[in-house]
Amino acid sequence: ALATSFEGKHGSVRYWVKAELHRPWLLPVKIKKEFIVFEHIDINTPLLLAPQAGTKEKTLCCWFCASGPISLSAKIERKGYTPGESIQIFAEVENCSSRVVVPKAALYQTQTFFAKGKGRQIQQLVSNLRGEPLQQGKSQSWEGKMLKIPPVSPSILDCPIIRVEYALMVYVDIPGGLNLSLSLPLVIGTIPLHACATRTSSISSNCSSVSWMGLSERPEAPPNYSDLAISEAHRRNCLQGCDRSDGEGEDQGSVLTYITEFRYLPPPLYSEVDPYPDTVEVCGSADVRRPDMCPSR
Repeated sequence: ALATSFEGKHGSVRYWVKAELHRPWLLPVKIKKEFIVFEHIDINTPLLLAPQAGTKEKTLCCWFCASGPISLSAKIERKGYTPGESIQIFAEVENCSSRVVVPKAALYQTQTFFAKGKGRQIQQLVSNLRGEPLQQGKSQSWEGKMLKIPPVSPSILDCPIIRVEYALMVYVDIPGGLNLSLSLPLVIGTIPLHACATRTSSISSNCSSVSWMGLSERPEAPPNYSDLAISEAHRRNCLQGCDRSDGEGEDQGSVLTYITEFRYLPPPLYSEVDPYPDTVEVCGSADVRRPDMCPSR
């Protein structure tokens, strides 16, 4: 597979084609034309459709004084996205410290270059957003806050000399201290999300949310048969109506009575014990067996 064309700060991936025309007694004519290669990444795979989530907590300390903790939890619907899409961020921030903090989110691109056994890495900001300042003892929730992905290069994951990776950083900006950050890895692909994959992703997201909240996922039991059975009075009225019907003969009335009677009866009880075992009597060394009424057995 060919790596995706890429232009980075410390290296690049380029492709071109050359053509030469050799003529006798004249100099050759040469031409060079560049072209772009995309290594397609389909985000409609179970790995890239899986939700990404995390939780972190931090306690601020200043010499011998320790304030309350700052907690952060964040979740996104899937791992794979394409340029132009928006990432829905679900986050919860609780500030129990004595400082005013600000929740933020940013999308970063990390370029890693390898050559002669050494590596060099550079990180660039792609897109970001900012929440409202959070006072002491307050909490803030993001219910699907949107972060748009601008036109960027797809992820390069299989090239031995260049890697391009993405990550969503959800963090709490703490003045005068180190930020509380949570990194969620992303993959920027080239094949967008299909409709069926969207439904599968939403179902898996809902199921995971149900399990997170501690709700039971066991389905309800079916209703009892006795609750749905026809009452005895209703059955007798049906039988009397059949007896009074103007049939063509006595046989027809008895058949209708037979059908109506067995139509409203509950099914027989299930039992794992065979009421008609094969061996019914033992005479010496010979077993007396009942005749087989099912020739197909």
